[in-house]
Amino acid sequence: MAGRLEGKVAVITGAASGIGRGTVDLFVREGAKVVGADLQDDKGARMAEELGDAFRYIRCDVTDETQVKATLDLAVSAFGRLDILFNNAGTGGPLENAENVTAESFDSVMHLHIRAALFGIKHAVPLMREAGGSIISTASIAGLQNGFGPILYSIAKAGIIHMSKVAAVQLAPYRIRVNAICPGLIATPIFASSMGLGRQFADTTVDAIASAAGGSQPIPRGGVPADIAEAALYLGSDGSSFVTGQALTVDGGITLGPSGAAGASAFAPIAQAMGIDAEALAAMQPQG
Repeated sequence: MAGRLEGKVAVITGAASGIGRGTVDLFVREGAKVVGADLQDDKGARMAEELGDAFRYIRCDVTDETQVKATLDLAVSAFGRLDILFNNAGTGGPLENAENVTAESFDSVMHLHIRAALFGIKHAVPLMREAGGSIISTASIAGLQNGFGPILYSIAKAGIIHMSKVAAVQLAPYRIRVNAICPGLIATPIFASSMGLGRQFADTTVDAIASAAGGSQPIPRGGVPADIAEAALYLGSDGSSFVTGQALTVDGGITLGPSGAAGASAFAPIAQAMGIDAEALAAMQPQG
């Protein structure tokens, strides 16, 4: 079914690459008019050429509240309304732990994720109050469980999940829905960027990440931006009109725990204590 966003206007931050770019492309195919915000002006310009009248690019540093407001206002001035806000901009953040975290890193990560999303919500409300709307923020499985990201990134994503729940209740009387998406291992440049590699080099690592991630979760393939874009499409469409305050996990099952050989290895000591030999344990595992 096509045209699921026909007549709707969306703002997507972090729009020029990864999950943001995948979502822009899908939203436009489904009939939406889209304002894409990013700092990658060269990519934004190419997107504007490729997508035509259905798309506007704006340079936006989402840590600057005035630029966030200007981005949302552009949706109204260019397309007449605002129906969907996807707070998606972000990075993996520094690879620090609890004993060496710095105040500068803390402020940087929290401003880019929590503060940016909160001010996106703040300035979307006046534009959605009359007709309702959908606000979506990119969180992460790192905000749900330990072991999926650096400490500051994990804290920020946990904050986005809870912020979405609180805002969902506060904004429900205006028929504004607020939800979060928790991606798992999605092949984007964010991994290489978080290790300090240049943006252009990071873009070249995506295929390798997708291939390597295929063995990390029960669904045996790497996650791609289109997987998250489809989740955002659902949350932005009228098909989710009774869904709010949720953290939708899109992770190939990785948060469910180990599977296959990894699962057998983890339970081997327990099996041995019960008198189950290695061959019998292997026979219990799915084959393929």
